[in-house]
Amino acid sequence: MTLPGRWLRPLLLFCFAGCLNVYGLAAASAASPDLRDVEIGGNAERTRLVLNFDGEPEPKWFLLRAPHRLVIDLPQTRFLFDARKLKPKGLLLSMRYGQLGAGSSRIILGGKGPFTIESFDVLPNDGGGFRIAFDMVAASDKAFEAALAVQAQTTGSTRSTPKGDRLVHEGDATADRFTIVIDPGHGGIDGGAEGLNGTVEKAITLAFAQQLQEALLATGRYDVYLTRSTDEFLRLDERVRIARQHGADLFLSIHADTINVKGISGATIYTVSEKASDAEAEATALRENLSDELAGITVEAESQQVADILIDLIRRETHGFSMRFARSLVGELSDTVGLINNPHRSAGFKVLKAPDVPSVLLELGYLSNVQDEAHLRDPDWRKRAADSIVKAVALFEQARTASGG
Repeated sequence: MTLPGRWLRPLLLFCFAGCLNVYGLAAASAASPDLRDVEIGGNAERTRLVLNFDGEPEPKWFLLRAPHRLVIDLPQTRFLFDARKLKPKGLLLSMRYGQLGAGSSRIILGGKGPFTIESFDVLPNDGGGFRIAFDMVAASDKAFEAALAVQAQTTGSTRSTPKGDRLVHEGDATADRFTIVIDPGHGGIDGGAEGLNGTVEKAITLAFAQQLQEALLATGRYDVYLTRSTDEFLRLDERVRIARQHGADLFLSIHADTINVKGISGATIYTVSEKASDAEAEATALRENLSDELAGITVEAESQQVADILIDLIRRETHGFSMRFARSLVGELSDTVGLINNPHRSAGFKVLKAPDVPSVLLELGYLSNVQDEAHLRDPDWRKRAADSIVKAVALFEQARTASGG
């Protein structure tokens, strides 16, 4: 039973009344490794957990669905860490732990949606003792189900394994429908830019995203999801997590900026790059990347190792697909919606850094321009823009299918 108002609680001791001797149980546990400390780091895309023991543990682990959970079974273990350090973070929604019965203990980690497990290892600590270290990585339901299938075909549970032999496998995507995730920029406490006539970016991006979703669904060809459907705040990494967990084939982030340069108007299409294509693109990325900080949330620096992996992956196939869609988008929007000069630009947008999802950020126009603001408020103009994007998506989807991507 879950205790009301409590996130963290020990599991109930499962036993028949009178079958276990409490003093005997305590004596048996004294010879077993104690869990002394728990460390949690990362974000909603990748969360790392490190469990520090004073001796070598012998874990077995397995996944459960509905809800998504990771279960770690251990020999009799005493949980001596400071429970006050444990808070929901990143992909980790909950952590429960306790004794299953004589000689065995269990930890249950609840995930914030589907995930896969990487690098589950038992390693010696330099100062003595051992640690269990692993990563929870945001994934689609397809990937989670594939991991469950492999688990069912083997032993039903998994011991720590060599780094080249993990329980993370992608399912066969050939029968899946093309999936698009649309990200209405900003939301909640983060209103974004504000127009000369009072238009708020978070409202216009949501209105356009909903209109675009309807247009895409009307084709009957795609599964289409929004990162938010109400006026709510989402961290940038949460938006990326949602895209990955839907198994998105395309991620489109919608924005409407302002600029202190008179006379500039029109739409801009951005893809991610380590180095900005120009000063204006760099400034735009900096403004968008500050979204978390403006909402009063501390933004943790990514580990250099993870950052290097992401950059490497982005430069490869995914980045090529992003560039291809951006070019299609420029071609279609140029016929119906005004574009700025050099409309395809690039910079280090955090929201575009999913390593396995082609991603583009579309600035629909400038709220600092009276004409652009009027267009953005006009449902007919938004419909023309949405119809152009639908055509660009169709071209992109056909090209990916033809290339086997």
